[in-house]
Amino acid sequence: MKKIFLIIAVATFSLQGFSQELNSKFKSIPAKNANKKEVIPPKEEAPKENPPALVEKSAPLQVNPDELFKDTNLYKQESNVEGIYYRRNQFLGNFNTNAVTSTVMYRDAAFVDGDKVKVYLNDKVIEPEVSLDGEFKSVKINLVKGINKIDIEALNEGFASPNTAEFKVIDDKGAVISASEWNVGTGYKAVIVLVKE
Repeated sequence: MKKIFLIIAVATFSLQGFSQELNSKFKSIPAKNANKKEVIPPKEEAPKENPPALVEKSAPLQVNPDELFKDTNLYKQESNVEGIYYRRNQFLGNFNTNAVTSTVMYRDAAFVDGDKVKVYLNDKVIEPEVSLDGEFKSVKINLVKGINKIDIEALNEGFASPNTAEFKVIDDKGAVISASEWNVGTGYKAVIVLVKE
């Protein structure tokens, strides 16, 4: 029992001496000087210039299909008879784009029967004769600011009337602007309008 008491006494005195040694080695950090004045920066005034006026975006160009087909030198007049509705020009749509170039892709939409087409851009021939088959063929066009009118004229109707085709219009980033089909008779045109903003 005396040994246990002796061990406890020695341990207590040792710890007390160690704690005093720690207290003498470390010094406390003094508090900040409370007498210092806080400096407040001056307020900045807003500039007196007026902000730039907002520029209103102009409305997109509108294309009237009736206006497109008025010129009889460019478009064949309708001659539909009862039950036959492909002997006419077909407006496939008006699409706005920011693209610099566009690719028009086309192929026979039904039975591959020898359909042929001619492709125009703004009334100038860019593909004089294209035979449509099951694989897409394409023409890349440089778009001008404003209206870019693409006419696809049926040169024949193949073995089975009318001239049928599936088309896609793709922008310069590969996004599809439009996809559809046309059914037109010989000499008639399918028209797509791309409006470059």
